[in-house]
Amino acid sequence: MARIVRVAAAQYPIDELTSFAAFEAKLSRWVKEAVTHGAQLLVFPEYGAMELTRIAGRHLARDLQGSINALQYHMGDYEAAYAGLAKLHEVFILAGSAPIHLTDGRYVNRARLFAPNGASGFQQKHIMTRFEREEWGISASEGFCVFDIGIAKVGIAICYDVEFPVLVRAIAQGGADLILAPSCTDTLAGYHRVKTSCMARALESQIYTIQSVTIGDALWSAAVDRNIGAAGFFAPSDRGLPDNGIVAEGELNQPQWVYADLDLDLLTEVRRNGEVFNSRDWDCQPALGALPEVKLVSLT
Repeated sequence: MARIVRVAAAQYPIDELTSFAAFEAKLSRWVKEAVTHGAQLLVFPEYGAMELTRIAGRHLARDLQGSINALQYHMGDYEAAYAGLAKLHEVFILAGSAPIHLTDGRYVNRARLFAPNGASGFQQKHIMTRFEREEWGISASEGFCVFDIGIAKVGIAICYDVEFPVLVRAIAQGGADLILAPSCTDTLAGYHRVKTSCMARALESQIYTIQSVTIGDALWSAAVDRNIGAAGFFAPSDRGLPDNGIVAEGELNQPQWVYADLDLDLLTEVRRNGEVFNSRDWDCQPALGALPEVKLVSLT
């Protein structure tokens, strides 16, 4: 029997929600829709949590640092909402990432993956964009994980991270079948940078990459005021897989789920007997230095 995992990637609108109850209702609708369409793994975008900053009022949402600080108040409930839906519907969910305040005073960009059995794990962003570093004050993180969710092994490269081949190569060598790339981009160029990088990473390591995006204008927000993009699923261009490397792709800037049935056995066959051996031949390049260590985390 073929190993196939059905994944849903969100084109998630940043809405003006004025209560946590409104957010819970929205999230419940989105998850229920994906589950109805048979999704086993749901992927929400980078900085999806910033939607909650409007709850404290427009005056605070327009204050970048104030909104990031205010968001911390909701993070326990935010994660509990995702955890509850993962358990209720017996699916795996990558929650929209959030700036998280650490005990040492730093902020990091963290995405948490929830399992139906109550387990969870998180991945933090390694490399900050200029806006994150210079205006948000978000700090870089270290360390990657590959999450064994039973139906697949999953790695996470948050937005800008997927633009760096060596980072994603480390995750692939750590055993990942799928690389989730939750993103948040405010220009068409930014969206295409992440998309192009997802396609390149799929080719290089002969894996699937999955981009989820925020969409829509939220002019009340200092953090996520403009959001442009489309969700997509990408694969190596090889036998049994799409010639252009695009498994599925959404309509630009439209709120929706995009679905794909990803055949993991096809990846195995391509690596074993493909037209080319990109993954195997990685080491034919000049040495780039040691890859960062990746640990395997079981959520089953």
